[in-house]
Amino acid sequence: LPLVARNRVIGMLTLGKPSEEHFRQEILELAEDLSRRAALALDNARLYSERTAISQSLQRSLLPPELPEVPGVEVEVIYRAAGEGNEVGGDFYDLFPIRDGAYGFAIGDVCGTGPEAAAVTGLARHALRLLAREGFGGPAVLERLNAAILDEGARSRFLTLLYGELWPQRDGSAVLKVVCAGHPLPLRLRQDGTVEPAAEPQPLLGVMDDLELYEQTITLDPGDVLLCVTDGVTERREGTRMLGDDGLTDVLTTCTGLTAGAVAARVLRAVERFAAEPASDDMAILAMRVPEFPAG
Repeated sequence: LPLVARNRVIGMLTLGKPSEEHFRQEILELAEDLSRRAALALDNARLYSERTAISQSLQRSLLPPELPEVPGVEVEVIYRAAGEGNEVGGDFYDLFPIRDGAYGFAIGDVCGTGPEAAAVTGLARHALRLLAREGFGGPAVLERLNAAILDEGARSRFLTLLYGELWPQRDGSAVLKVVCAGHPLPLRLRQDGTVEPAAEPQPLLGVMDDLELYEQTITLDPGDVLLCVTDGVTERREGTRMLGDDGLTDVLTTCTGLTAGAVAARVLRAVERFAAEPASDDMAILAMRVPEFPAG
């Protein structure tokens, strides 16, 4: 019996018995029904596998292939896509050279998942690089990105975004200029274990036409850490409990003296241990640390 799905033969179903015996009519009718069901199940599995492969390929294309080495600054990123098949989500991050001695970094979260969110994610990541390398400062970059998102019309999505520029200094410190547009605030860990927000909240992108954003300047001294996350971290839930900003701050206070990689790993472990159920939202963690004893 041919396995026919969507007007296409995808295989054969073979039944056998001793040659001197014949199949009864009800057996043949059952086999025909079974062949139709099997064909549809096999074809659905093939389509789902193709969709998953496309989704994962698209997700990878929306994230930077590798992070550049930043002189005098440790950088670590952890990204976890939630959902079956790691469906394309709206969380993204980036770190890229702008010009000699200056680097741009971003971490953002587009409302929703699927193709519409992916379109805004791709638009945001590539627009940030282009505008930054054209010489625009942080507020101008985000204001132009906001206009581009609104131009998408019905396909547009809200976007929370933390964008910054980083300048390593000769004295071993690092100067950062950041704009936090509706995103969870970046946290700064000092050597003495104190943790404080490193920026003030401003409006998110994709909502209002006229944004007036401003950037804030901070200096990371040797041993300081800047932690940036998406809300998949702070909104991790266990029943009515939520990790929240305070919970994240408590975790970060225990990270004094750790490398950027160790800080990001400890935050991830804290998020995973907070609830028994698997995470239902994407997570991105970006940690930057100025080492106490720079190489060379």
